[in-house]
Amino acid sequence: MAHDGHALDGVTVLDLSTFVTGGFCSLMLANQGAEVIKVERPGVGDDNRHSGPPFVDGESPYFWTVNYGKRSVELDLKTEEGLAALYDLAAEADVFVQNYRPGTAEKLRVADDDIREVNEDIVYCAISAFGQTGPWSQRPGYDLLVQGMSGIMSVTGEADRDPVKVGLPQTDLITGMWAAFGIVTALYRRALTGEGDYLELGMLDAALPWLTKQAGKAFVGEEPERMGTKDPVLAPYQTFETADGHINVACLNQKLWRGLCEALDRPELADDDRFETNADRVEHMDALEAELQAELERRTTDEWMELLVEDAGIPAGPVYSVDEALHNEQTEARGMVTEMEARGTEIPVVEHPLNFERTETGFESPPPELGEDNREVFAELGYSDEEIDALAEAGVFGSD
Repeated sequence: MAHDGHALDGVTVLDLSTFVTGGFCSLMLANQGAEVIKVERPGVGDDNRHSGPPFVDGESPYFWTVNYGKRSVELDLKTEEGLAALYDLAAEADVFVQNYRPGTAEKLRVADDDIREVNEDIVYCAISAFGQTGPWSQRPGYDLLVQGMSGIMSVTGEADRDPVKVGLPQTDLITGMWAAFGIVTALYRRALTGEGDYLELGMLDAALPWLTKQAGKAFVGEEPERMGTKDPVLAPYQTFETADGHINVACLNQKLWRGLCEALDRPELADDDRFETNADRVEHMDALEAELQAELERRTTDEWMELLVEDAGIPAGPVYSVDEALHNEQTEARGMVTEMEARGTEIPVVEHPLNFERTETGFESPPPELGEDNREVFAELGYSDEEIDALAEAGVFGSD
């Protein structure tokens, strides 16, 4: 079936954020067809441009992964001309995103009230570490801090070791996804009512709904603990060593548990009183681990994938490196990692997972160089060449 264009075609997003929270939010919107204009500090740009090494020809590959499909405009918002230019952009935009510490947008005169004076129906999204209210609202905050304060680190790591953070910037990404969801929700409401909206969220707030099963334990007075790869309410549901690596095994019901025992040639385990039900297995998790580990270390991961998954239909999977995760027969079949030409070379693109039958998705351009679209964006806005030259001469785009 032919695609009917992107779902967010015609939506313009002004993104004044730096690093990942706002960046991943607007990345998701760009993937669905929104025109995202990054408003960046002249000569410096998004701090994420400088995250590394590694760098490729001076560019951060990390920056690429959060900025496909966007345009870049440099604006010095501390100049009256730069602020006026931003207001002109905002007057024609649908969405405004920023992740300043509460109070900073007001000082810069780019708060919701300021932007709404030029565009009453805009969807304005303010992202911060702890939200716009509360006793911690003025604290600075980054992913590491929020992982610790959200409880995530308290349940991540081995039982007898120190807390560890998730290897990804998880709370940045969680927050970005919530923000994108909130923006699309507000755009839908605007389509129904004609009214814009103001949306604010904090990273700590964004992380808490993801606690799910750990929150469930806390609600009844139990203290969730670090369990390595084990699960607090399911068993076996963890990582085991094989002869040459690691494998994850996940049995969520009795049929799968019995199937695992058969595939391991240990059918008697299914009738062992300690392991009869999931509750029994959770209660005797250490003994269960010892029994299964003794079997699984006898063969290689590939051999177990054949015996457990292909032959017996047991949910199991290898523990891949990042490179293996990006490049394997499944991701290749799904087209999850592609390439895009940028500045005379090919750069890799991690595609997004939404596949619509009637709607196109995907990034239409590479990550922008800093200020790459300064002139073009304002020309499209109706500025004459002379007016754009005047902005440049006033230092709005920074110094050459």
